[in-house]
Amino acid sequence: MSKLNIPPNQRIFKEGELNNAMYIILQGNVEIYFTVNNSQTRLALMKPGDFFGEMALFSSNPRSATARTITNCELAVIESKQQLENFLVKNPKFAAKMVSIMADRLAKTNELLISSMEKAVAKKIEFSTDLGGDLKSDVGATG
Repeated sequence: MSKLNIPPNQRIFKEGELNNAMYIILQGNVEIYFTVNNSQTRLALMKPGDFFGEMALFSSNPRSATARTITNCELAVIESKQQLENFLVKNPKFAAKMVSIMADRLAKTNELLISSMEKAVAKKIEFSTDLGGDLKSDVGATG
C-alpha cells in the first residue's frame, strides 16, 4: 500500500475514468460528486478514516463519480483485492467499519433505485391514464 499527498482542489479521479484504486483518508477532506447537465451534485464529504473508490477493486466499470481534495490530503492507496484483504486482516476494526459503511451505502442506493422506479411507474400510469382520457373523449365525440 502506498501513500499520496495531494494539495487542495486537486482531482483524484474523474467519473468515467477506469482506475482500479481505493483510497483511505489519513488526513484532510475529500469531496465526492457527480455531474449531470453540467451541474455538480455532492454525494459525500469525506474526512480522515473514511474510504472511497472501493468498487473499483471489485469491478472493471468506469468511475461513477469524481473525487477531489478540499484540503491538503494524505491518502493511503490500495490498488488490488489482495492488498485490501491483507489490510483488512491486519486492521479488523477497519474491516468491521468498512462492512457497516458499505451496507449503509447499499441501503441508500436501494432506496434511490426504488424511489426512481416508483417515479417511473407513476409516470407510466399517469401517461396511460391521460391517454385513456383522450381516447374516451374521442370515442364519445364519434359515437
